[in-house]
Amino acid sequence: MAYHTLKLETSGAVATLTLNRPGKLNAISTEMIEEVLAALAETDASAAHVLILTGEGNAFCSGLDLDDLKAMAQQSPERHMEDSRHMARLYRQIWSFSKPTIAAVNGAAIAGGCGLATLCDFTISASTATFGYPEVRIGFIPAIVSVFLTRQIGEKNARDLLLSGRIIDAAEAHRMGMLTKVVPASGVMNAARAQAKPLLAGSPASLLKTKKLLCNLSAPELDRELELAIAAGAEIRSTPDFREGLASFLEKRAPRWGSR
Repeated sequence: MAYHTLKLETSGAVATLTLNRPGKLNAISTEMIEEVLAALAETDASAAHVLILTGEGNAFCSGLDLDDLKAMAQQSPERHMEDSRHMARLYRQIWSFSKPTIAAVNGAAIAGGCGLATLCDFTISASTATFGYPEVRIGFIPAIVSVFLTRQIGEKNARDLLLSGRIIDAAEAHRMGMLTKVVPASGVMNAARAQAKPLLAGSPASLLKTKKLLCNLSAPELDRELELAIAAGAEIRSTPDFREGLASFLEKRAPRWGSR
């Protein structure tokens, strides 16, 4: 399949999926969501045993595309729900992907991009990378990612990041448990390939069954929580705070929040 927003390459038993919108800091567009889902399906059906996810250029992924954010202000409640469910599908597919996944985080991983990076089984980060969920600063909710983040780093740390909207460096993200390893920026891909080696030495059938078991243990409760998150993510998009937060972000000014 020909892709416009990403590259999918295979070397031996390792597939590499590269988000390829460097001029947009690899922002997530509707087209990218569809293409990532298609690339996951293609890799699942291939002979690759491990998938590395990375970004082209200086960023890993900056979150939602600006044009998609602009369009949200004009959408119906039904479309908000559809978009929220579509994003949930993307994250869940990465979280439950049949083969081991390794994120090679070469730069900023913000909002939805932070979710893509940390939902992989292993997350190797450049020491210069940054992470965070600043959604509350534009009247939005980090809804879908919250379901996964609380499992990864605990409720206290998750509340810290999601309620404050602060951006953290790789060292702090590692201390919180978001990252597997932090390496010099020039060595991210080499470290990701090194992480793949012990996986490739294992039984492919055992890896598949172990990954499936780990996902199945959490799936019932996770899917119930995702439904709550999908609804919350759609609901916030119809509020005055979201419209004001989005307008202030696009106009590069401080938001003027109304009363609660």
